[in-house]
Amino acid sequence: MEKEKSQAKQLKEKLFMNKKNGIVKAGAEEVAKADEFCRGYKTFLDNAKTERDAVKFVIEMAEKNGFTEYDCTKTYSAGDKVYVNNRGMAIMLAVIGKNGTKNGVRLGIAHIDSPRLDLKPNPLYESNDLALFKTHYYGGIKKYQWTTVPLALHGVVALKDGNVIDVNIGEDENDTCFVVTDLLPHLAVEQMSQVMTKAFNGEHLNVLVGSRPFNEDEESESVKLNVLNILFEKYGIIEEDFLSADLTMVPAMKARDIGFDRSMIGGYGHDDKVCAYPALMAVLDVKEPESTVITVLTDREEIGSDGNTGMKSTYMADFVADLAKADGMELRHVMRKTTCLSADVNAAFDPTYASAFEGNNACYINKGAVITKYTGSGGKYSTSDASAEYMAQIRNLLDSKKVLWQTGELGKVDGGGGGTIAKFIANLNADVVDLGVPVLSMHAPFEVVSKLDVYETYRALYEFYSC
Repeated sequence: MEKEKSQAKQLKEKLFMNKKNGIVKAGAEEVAKADEFCRGYKTFLDNAKTERDAVKFVIEMAEKNGFTEYDCTKTYSAGDKVYVNNRGMAIMLAVIGKNGTKNGVRLGIAHIDSPRLDLKPNPLYESNDLALFKTHYYGGIKKYQWTTVPLALHGVVALKDGNVIDVNIGEDENDTCFVVTDLLPHLAVEQMSQVMTKAFNGEHLNVLVGSRPFNEDEESESVKLNVLNILFEKYGIIEEDFLSADLTMVPAMKARDIGFDRSMIGGYGHDDKVCAYPALMAVLDVKEPESTVITVLTDREEIGSDGNTGMKSTYMADFVADLAKADGMELRHVMRKTTCLSADVNAAFDPTYASAFEGNNACYINKGAVITKYTGSGGKYSTSDASAEYMAQIRNLLDSKKVLWQTGELGKVDGGGGGTIAKFIANLNADVVDLGVPVLSMHAPFEVVSKLDVYETYRALYEFYSC
């Protein structure tokens, strides 16, 4: 009997997937490296709450690491490092490979926009002696989660004379902040009896910004006047300037360690900064790759990737075409050989809401980077489905480098769904699969990730660039 058990155990080890706890598989040394890596990630998360903030942060880091702005009239050699800034809202960083683009390029693409509350073009109004901003939510949110949360105002105001003014109010602990109010439970019987989509709608997401009148005058809209006067004194802007502004409200909270063991990070914008930072660090750390590697940190993913800074734009393909031309290659020939890791998150299994997941095909906190073969909804609509051959290549790479990884679907079939930019890369005739970090409470103002998973995602991207 003992011999039979031993044979069964041996056969299981040979045929079954290894489902050992990720922390145990990684080991203490790997966990310590993950903790150290995530110190930098938390700094990035706190300083990159919007895509504009992220691009500024990335350029500063890139230039410190020897990257220069790309010039299409120059000739570049293996090991040269360049970046392309697309309108301050998307950025690409490339390290020229020994073979340039002749065998395709290696792409790592993440997005740097996150769900938020954008100000409407005419946002400021006064009602019953309170001044408020009207907002238009950006991306997929549960609207009730954005009430009673301290908010900060980020963005730019472009003046008619060409000057652009940076706005950042609410991040410093001594600074003021803003809030969307909610109804007290005592008076919310009707509200709480409704379904969530009816109880909270977009026009209720009004941000409280002031309550004191200007000089205690009896003029109408004197509270609004006082707010405008404060903005004029601080930034030199008037009400009309809101018409040419990109201003947004984001949670005014810092990234924090989560748990007694400090194994996780809570913060705003993990989706998808938690993949953007590993992709950034991977391209900063790679030295002289065989093929040219490009990290793309893109915008507008949360609203469909439209616009000139989203992945439906030609800006990335145009850059690859320039690099290809310098090598005497055509873009179509380069893209046919190109491989990509679409660095995007997946929903981590949450035992509190287990019914939303199919356990055998879910991804889990602390089990490493998650490869998502396809996303979409229903019958795999609106997705790229990575080929078996490309999946095998990535499996072999990660296993050979002892990177901790897992696979996962985005919840149960017919339970909802979602998409990533992978399909737009596939449309360029490149091989692509999603790889990123499992996230708890995705799209909430305060999301949660595992430090180990963040680090293993970095390792996956770095090894992908280096091979």
